[in-house]
Amino acid sequence: MMPTKPEKKRFPHATVIVLAMVLLVVLLTCVPYLVTIALAQGPAQRDARDASPIFGVIIPEGYRQWELIAPAEEVAPLNELRAVIGNKIAINAYQDGKLPFSDGTVLVKRAWKRQQSPDFASATIPGAATTVQVMVKDSQKYAATGGWGFGRFINGKPVDEAQHRTCFACHEARAKGHDYVFTRLAP
Repeated sequence: MMPTKPEKKRFPHATVIVLAMVLLVVLLTCVPYLVTIALAQGPAQRDARDASPIFGVIIPEGYRQWELIAPAEEVAPLNELRAVIGNKIAINAYQDGKLPFSDGTVLVKRAWKRQQSPDFASATIPGAATTVQVMVKDSQKYAATGGWGFGRFINGKPVDEAQHRTCFACHEARAKGHDYVFTRLAP
């Protein structure tokens, strides 16, 4: 007797084609949902033109919902009302009295022209927005500027490089003893 080889099972071509079609239908059905989920979860792509020159700082997503650190008023010639807000890392550092600020700290200063309230003569209210200024703490990336990167934006676009070159010098001259940050937590 001669040994016989076991028979190999073969899938008919029709079965392979049907399985391929089912797989294709499943993929085509799921891909739009997967793309929607990925786009909703990931940050919006930003153009390099949205970043500040020198530092590459951008306006953070969702910053308008951050907590207030302190308001301020700038007298002439700027005549602005300002509010400094911070991300959770910044708020925790302020509340704990922790200096230097940790990497990942982000501070945003929003500024508006100051104007008299039409409803209450002795009140000053925000008028037109003037700038959004951002400080980002990254001790390695911004080692040459005290660990801070800076961004100044008008109408959502960064101002020129010459203006950004003045940021650290001002902070170094006036706020070096407070990790280069002017703003203190409002009581």
